[in-house]
Amino acid sequence: SIPTGVTSPGGTHQHPAISATTSNLGNWAAAAVCLAVALTPNSTVKRHFRSALRLLGTFTGGAKQTVKSSTAAATPSTMASSSMGNHSYEYDLVVLGGGSGGLAAAKEAAKLGAKVICLDFVKPSPAGTTWGLGGTCVNVGCIPKKLMHQAGILGESFSDAKEFGWNVKSEGHDWNKMVTAIQDHIGSLNFGYRTTLRDKNVEYMNAYGAFVDAHTITATKKSGKVQTITADKFIIAVGGRPSYLDVPGARECCITSDDVFSLPAPPGKTLCVGASYISLETAGFLAALGYDTSVAIRSVPLRGFDTEIADKIVGFMERHGTNFMRDSQPSKFEKTPEGKIKVTVKNTVFGSEFDAEFDTVVLAVGRFAVTEGLNLAAAGVERNPKNGKIPCIDEVTNVPHIYAVGDVLDTRQELTPVAIKAGMRLVQRIYNGGTLKMDYDLVPTTVFTPLEYGCIGMSEELAVETFGADNVEVYQSYFKPLEWVLNHEEHDGVAHREDNACYAKLITNLADDERVVGFHYVGPGAGEVTQGYAVAMKMGAKKSDFDGTVGIHPTVSEEFTLLSVTKRSGVDAAKKGC
Repeated sequence: SIPTGVTSPGGTHQHPAISATTSNLGNWAAAAVCLAVALTPNSTVKRHFRSALRLLGTFTGGAKQTVKSSTAAATPSTMASSSMGNHSYEYDLVVLGGGSGGLAAAKEAAKLGAKVICLDFVKPSPAGTTWGLGGTCVNVGCIPKKLMHQAGILGESFSDAKEFGWNVKSEGHDWNKMVTAIQDHIGSLNFGYRTTLRDKNVEYMNAYGAFVDAHTITATKKSGKVQTITADKFIIAVGGRPSYLDVPGARECCITSDDVFSLPAPPGKTLCVGASYISLETAGFLAALGYDTSVAIRSVPLRGFDTEIADKIVGFMERHGTNFMRDSQPSKFEKTPEGKIKVTVKNTVFGSEFDAEFDTVVLAVGRFAVTEGLNLAAAGVERNPKNGKIPCIDEVTNVPHIYAVGDVLDTRQELTPVAIKAGMRLVQRIYNGGTLKMDYDLVPTTVFTPLEYGCIGMSEELAVETFGADNVEVYQSYFKPLEWVLNHEEHDGVAHREDNACYAKLITNLADDERVVGFHYVGPGAGEVTQGYAVAMKMGAKKSDFDGTVGIHPTVSEEFTLLSVTKRSGVDAAKKGC
């Protein structure tokens, strides 16, 4: 079995589910008491009626909540109806953080009748970049990244268009026009979020929250004005920010993903530092837009993902123009009189050093949870001192009425849809007697490198480690999408559309009737291809289910319904014909 807390790109095996029970009065009794509350003008009397209803387990649909504390994290025996309104605090719920998870939780709680306030405050990056409501994904993550990735795809499609008979000519790329359009779109999203909060009866405050005690925070606005707020419950959803290398000149000379999507001028010759998916995605779209791009990798690329796939992605990028500096770690950054950035790079194997100059250096060396300034200790909330993240069970911290969702959670995926679903399910358990918990297993994800990568579940390495090599079967196929076959253009001797560059891999557990435990796809439209198969795998799909499914022809996705060659057979898995 897989130990609790083991994380793979596809998911984390979580703690056993803990059941919740509910108890309800008859409909006639509930209706009578609710009518009395509605007709009573005195707020104190109303409060007493609500208290009586809660004691009877009818006000929000279930039993009272009981939570056992531990030094690591609270273990909720139930997460049913809350004491909404039955307290002396100003708010039922304070949400700290206006990102994807925080906004979803705030709106869901308000919909269920809670009095909610959401605090959001963005501290400027060292380069001075700041942004509006919506969090990382909307402002400096998924949305601008996907749009710039799309810009790169469009540029690479010019050679396809010519072979399909279009008389097209590229006059180069306009960086400023692209950035302006993307930032305008983001601005419209920021405005939409604020409007939606108002429409959903969620109070919004642009202020930085910090705990005073377990039920009190201070909210510090940009002007310096401080307001004290009390609440019955809190959800911490402050997300994370990019890390900087602890070397001379890093903060003064480099930018991060916080800054790259709003650069006022083209980046020019660029160095991306790090082997993370953020680094490779950034390098991918910059190279596709025509910029001289290098990537400095200290060790292995895409750590935690399938190693074979990671090597394929790096190899493809390298063949198509991205320069990779392997076993390399910058040790110093300096600004030159000409406005360049001189980077001193150390070889991590031999210890030798060399200098290189770039116009822009983008650091993508990890992220940290922005919990440092929250004064969690004042509320008794524990956090991991190594990364600032908060250990939780089912999003409950070691303080029973304080919760956390999103990137601040320890050992959980840093993905927007994960934060949204976790936040909504948490609120349903708190205020509506819900029993559904966030399942962090088999979470699909996509890396938007030039050759996109979608995956669900285990890497091949994790499957072998978990079930043993004899119990793991790997089905694979190399193929070329039909849309690529007319393009025979080459750049520096490399085909623009390579034969068999795309790859499909299913990993099955032979000891469990070939249940599919890993799904991996490399090729165009990876997110669209992968999403549907996530449903099948959540339902426990086996290899026979894939085999019994009729594919849609001609598509890349149908390849997963045709896989027959196993890795252990040694048979060539390259696709021949359609």
